[in-house]
Amino acid sequence: MADALDFTEKPSVLIVDDTPENLTLMNGLLKDVYRTRVANNGERALKLAATDPLPDIILLDIMMPGIDGYEVCRRLKADPLTADIPVIFLTAKTQIEDEQAGFDVGCVDYITKPISPPIVMARVKTQLILKHARDFLRDQNAFLESEVQKRTREVQVVQDVTIMAMASLAETRDNETGNHIRRTQGYVRLLATSLKESGRMADILTDEFIEILYKSAPLHDIGKVGIPDYILLKQGRLTPEEFEVMKTHTTLGRDAILAAEALLDTPSSFLETARDIAYGHQEKWDGSGYPRGIAGEQIPLSARLMAVADVYDALISERPYKKPFSHEEAVDLIVKGSGSHFDPELVERFKNIADQFRIIAEQYKDAKSA
Repeated sequence: MADALDFTEKPSVLIVDDTPENLTLMNGLLKDVYRTRVANNGERALKLAATDPLPDIILLDIMMPGIDGYEVCRRLKADPLTADIPVIFLTAKTQIEDEQAGFDVGCVDYITKPISPPIVMARVKTQLILKHARDFLRDQNAFLESEVQKRTREVQVVQDVTIMAMASLAETRDNETGNHIRRTQGYVRLLATSLKESGRMADILTDEFIEILYKSAPLHDIGKVGIPDYILLKQGRLTPEEFEVMKTHTTLGRDAILAAEALLDTPSSFLETARDIAYGHQEKWDGSGYPRGIAGEQIPLSARLMAVADVYDALISERPYKKPFSHEEAVDLIVKGSGSHFDPELVERFKNIADQFRIIAEQYKDAKSA
């Protein structure tokens, strides 16, 4: 009969009864097929049930002094360690309400006294097979979930690396560095988190959306890959005509991301956010920005956040055509741009956390050229 269960080793049965004769009878019936343990009261049963190795099934008398079978079963099911162990009640109580009380506390079956050995063996075997199947499915589900999480992490890493590679391509053509990407990512997340903590736009600024902001921020200047070198790498000021070409990097970035979105069967919140940032981060609160000249809250929140981050970093960074501003000078210029260049509310948040911007800037400081 043990072979029919197809277990690698004998299952363990815990027999609980306050009557020694019943324990002897049940143990004698089951011990040649299963590994058995016995308990003569509820307290002992709870202790053995939680002792490794856990029993595979429990045969539990109902009428016992102290803690009765109902309470033992109730406690077993309340403990995550023992909740999945099937419990079969052994009882002389045969009223429908008695059986219902047992099922209500979590038992899986009833065996009435006086017992019938074939019935006991059949019902124990059935419940063990069911438990074996449940355990197998649970283990399989856990394995599959683990594999899905592993594959998801791998895909996410590949996505993140690809994004950084694409963004770095644009930045290095513009005489900037990968550290600019790191810094602006940090600024955007910091500013968005501060805005959320202030109670503003908390419904939009979920943890998930802030993470999307962080990961899509590096693509803000991806359109610069389409700007000719003679303009992008020019050492001096751009002519009005050249500046008009430079301004198209916002539209080029949007179009590149739109092309990527067109390849997907379902919308991507990541690409949508990246598109908003690439297309809108040069817009200004008063409508004097580009490419569309939109104003105020017409500008996507992601782009308004990026505007503050991008300008701050541009100000404190050295370029062939300018020396870096100090942190204090950069903060002062952004504050002066409140209501014209920048969303006033974001500037207020920026003022409160400007020192943390400085920390991010120092953390990802550009190395000095030899």
